[in-house]
Amino acid sequence: VQLQASGGGVVQAGASLNLSCAASGSFFSTNALGWYRQAPGKHRLMVAAITAGGRINYDDSVKDRFSISRDNDKNTVYLEMNNLKPEDTAVYYCKLWSASSKGISEYWGQGTLVTVSS
Repeated sequence: VQLQASGGGVVQAGASLNLSCAASGSFFSTNALGWYRQAPGKHRLMVAAITAGGRINYDDSVKDRFSISRDNDKNTVYLEMNNLKPEDTAVYYCKLWSASSKGISEYWGQGTLVTVSS
């Protein structure tokens, strides 16, 4: 399984950015896709996640500004980020959880850097 993330960049506070992450390879239809972020010197934390059935979870810090969606036909997850703040600066990673009767496998993408200047 491979996850290819794209869409990061440098923006000013208040701007918007869209991230995307395409999953390829073999994984189960019972799955979820999500985004994590890791700021310098901090732990990697979940930003948002969406199941194949469309159930969504957001971290409280982004739920009014970010929107996660997915295209199951393309195995792609998107993160629309609005009203970006300097504290959103981080490397953003996409993640896939793939569930089977044997358990849950987890896969990470390579990360894409988002820098928000004040």
